[in-house]
Amino acid sequence: MKPVLFTIDHEAVVRTLHPDDAETVYRAVDENRDRLRPYMPWERATLSPVDTRAFIERSLASTTDEDGNGIWVGGSFAGSVGLRVDEPMNTGEIGYWITRAFEGRGLVTRACRLFVDHGFRERGLHRIEIHAAADNARSRAVAERLGFTHEATMRDGCRMPDGSYVDQVVYGLLEHEWPAA
Repeated sequence: MKPVLFTIDHEAVVRTLHPDDAETVYRAVDENRDRLRPYMPWERATLSPVDTRAFIERSLASTTDEDGNGIWVGGSFAGSVGLRVDEPMNTGEIGYWITRAFEGRGLVTRACRLFVDHGFRERGLHRIEIHAAADNARSRAVAERLGFTHEATMRDGCRMPDGSYVDQVVYGLLEHEWPAA
């Protein structure tokens, strides 16, 4: 993965995670489990900083995806954002989460805006998606603020680690619909 560094504002940036960030990121996951568990299937498998380091190392080794990026505010880890790319389909999917302490500041929307612009301008993608649990209003609001179109609700579209299923909403945006394109 090519390192990412985007400036969100005068104190917030998005930068590629490094293995040395594993303890910090794990601590944030651990402190936000109650918020992550209903929506992030990977939460239950993140049992130690070793698991977080493995994710970071897989992200760094990827030649197509731009996963494994931290949102940092004044040097503090605030959340994560990434772009998974399906090269044959020329599409991407943006994923994100934010810690409780930094929620409600618009950081996720602004970080995603940077990734959408990057996906269309730098990666030449034709389509970018955002998937969210149907009952995750805050996550869905990010897609809607960015101009994505609600295209489908997949009944039982996401299997959770406990074996249950949740409905998943798919939002899509095409390159010609992006204002910055």
